Amino acid sequence: MNIKIDLPIGIPAVALVSTLLCHGLPWPANFELALKINTILAEEGASPAVVALIDGLVRVGLSDTELENLCREGSKAVKVAARDMPYVLATRHLGATTVSATMWAAAKAGIRLFATGGIGGVHRDGENSMDISADLVELARTPVAVVSSGAKSILDLGRTLEYLETVGVPVVGYRTDTFPAFYVPHSPYALSCRINDAKLLAAVIRQQDSLGLPSGMLIANPIPAAYAIPAITMETWIEEALEAAEADRIAGKAVTPYLLAYLHRISQGKTVEANKALVLDNVRLAARIAKEYASLRE
Repeated sequence: MNIKIDLPIGIPAVALVSTLLCHGLPWPANFELALKINTILAEEGASPAVVALIDGLVRVGLSDTELENLCREGSKAVKVAARDMPYVLATRHLGATTVSATMWAAAKAGIRLFATGGIGGVHRDGENSMDISADLVELARTPVAVVSSGAKSILDLGRTLEYLETVGVPVVGYRTDTFPAFYVPHSPYALSCRINDAKLLAAVIRQQDSLGLPSGMLIANPIPAAYAIPAITMETWIEEALEAAEADRIAGKAVTPYLLAYLHRISQGKTVEANKALVLDNVRLAARIAKEYASLRE
C-alpha cells in the first residue's frame, strides 16, 4: 500500500487536513497556523498527523521541513477527496487532503481522532442539485471521530443533519444542545446528545469501537465566543455571496472556495480570523479526547 506513516511511538495522534494549509490561507499565515497547531498538540500531550499526498505516497505525519514546503506550495497542491487519491498518487502530484481523504488515511494509520474547522455537507438547494459533500459518505463508512465546529455556514445544516442520521453517524454536541454553524456558535437544529467533558467523549468512542459500528462520529464544538459572528449578519453575507456565485455562474467544486473568498472580503477578514480560532480550539479538544481515549485502551 502506498502509505507512509511517520508518527512518534506512544503519543496519541490527531489527524489534520492539509487543504486548510494549502487552500485556506496564504503563505506565511498557513505555516504560522500549522506551528500554532503543533504547539497546542504538544501542550496537550498529543502529536500532529498532517495528511498529504507527496511523491506518490499518502503521508501521515510530516517533518517540520516537509510541513513548511507544503505550506509554501500552497494552492499549487491539488485538492484531494478520497475518490481523487488514485489519480493523484499515480501522477505523483502534490495533494492536499480534504476531510474524506484525511479520514481514510487516519483510519489506515490507526488514528481515531481528527480535528478540522468544519465538515462539508448538503449544499443549499442540494435537493435539486444533489451537491452533497463526500465528507458525509466517509463519515458513514470510516471509524474516525471528527471534531469540528459543525458544518460550514454556507451549507444546508438541516439537510446535512438529516443525511447523517440516515446513514447512522452519531452527532455529539460538546457543551452545546444545538448544532454549531461554523462561524456562528448555535443554530436552530437541536442535538439529541450533549457531553461536557473529554473523558466521557473518549468513553463513547470506545463503546462505538466495542460494538463494531462501522461509522465515524461527529463531535460538534462551537466556535469560541470571542470570535463568533452574529447569525443575522452571517446569513446576510451568505445570501449576498450565493447571489454573486449564481451571477458569476460558479458551479461544482468551485462553489465553496468562491463563497469563502467572498465572505472573507465582505467581512473584512473576520471570517478568516474566526476560522483560525475555531480550528485551534477544535485541535485542543481533539488532543484531550485522544489522550483520554489512549488511556482507556491501556
